[in-house]
Amino acid sequence: MKSLKELYRIGNGPSSSHTMAPRMAAENFRERHPEATGFRVTLFGSLAATGRGHLTDQVLGEVFVDVAWELVWKPEENLPLHPNGMYFEAFTDDNRLIEKCEVYSIGGGALLEAGKVVDSADIYDLNSMEAILARSSETGESCWEYVAHCEGEEIYPFLDKVWGTMSASIARGLDHVGVLPGGLGVGRKAQAFKRKASLYGPDFKRSGLLWAFALAVSEENAAGGVIVTAPTCGASGVLPAVLRYLMESLECSTEDILRALATAGLIGNLVKHNASISGAEVGCQGEIGTACAMAAAAATQLHCGTIRQIEYAAEMGLEHHLGLTCDPVNGLVQIPCIERNAHAATRALSCCHFALLSGGEHKITFDEITRVMKETGQALPSLYRETAGGGIAQAYRERGQG
Repeated sequence: MKSLKELYRIGNGPSSSHTMAPRMAAENFRERHPEATGFRVTLFGSLAATGRGHLTDQVLGEVFVDVAWELVWKPEENLPLHPNGMYFEAFTDDNRLIEKCEVYSIGGGALLEAGKVVDSADIYDLNSMEAILARSSETGESCWEYVAHCEGEEIYPFLDKVWGTMSASIARGLDHVGVLPGGLGVGRKAQAFKRKASLYGPDFKRSGLLWAFALAVSEENAAGGVIVTAPTCGASGVLPAVLRYLMESLECSTEDILRALATAGLIGNLVKHNASISGAEVGCQGEIGTACAMAAAAATQLHCGTIRQIEYAAEMGLEHHLGLTCDPVNGLVQIPCIERNAHAATRALSCCHFALLSGGEHKITFDEITRVMKETGQALPSLYRETAGGGIAQAYRERGQG
């Protein structure tokens, strides 16, 4: 498995697959061809189907702002390796093709170029939770200690930057009010939720604060603000919300939070390596489901749970999002994405409490549920995998036509 530095990515929303990765791919391709006087970008499949709502055309325009370029949309056609495929072409003055490059946005801001071997090194020698649990039974190390063993202590300055970015996105989201861009008329709710939460009893207040923190990040993401993929932009509000709430309610130190981020990252890495975190490939279960599993694991660690309880909490977080479709209305990361972040944060804490009360004994393992999630995602029709062709997106369209 790769470093957590390839899971937690800092950048502008609203989509790691449709915004972050295409921008990076365009920048890399243009840097490769400074002699080119024209470019053409062709978007395929899911990347084309929801590209406008995810601002793909806008970020590409920013890369090619000072040169002639053309953008072609092919939502009905898929390239062979992933639903989020794209061609980049560079031309000379006389319209001679210099290079045609096939690139894929494979989830969480990661890129795969056809015909090229990924050059980043594997950091982790174990690729399953079962193997990590077996190692722990021998060494006594927890998940965060295994992360430090593989990544080195230098991972902590990086995680500190990640937490700083998450905290800043919460603060901005709580401060900003008004309507989100995109034309759906979705208003920001984070500030109102936080203020109203203080008016109620402890149970309602807990939920209100969790929702407020998750909404704050998700609304910032929808507005194109700077967030951290955890594991994606569309699911970026879950983990920060749970960590912020527990930092306050349990009086956790920054060191506690960084260790929790390490554990959450390990869970996200396992899903990314053994299944997928791409909504275009496996639906929203790969995004929100993984985010919930990450947050549930982190929360259980902060509650001083055992590694078996951490594994159980993560398994439940993923299991109870199985089959969740990716059906963003008008291709925007707003409906139902923002609310899903809020409710997944609540479920993550619920999974944590369930695991702590149970002792950690259960029948279906995290590795098994990860495989099931991948199988389920592959069985979902493309309508329900980030094409905005079915589900809630279709219902919204039909209502508008009625």
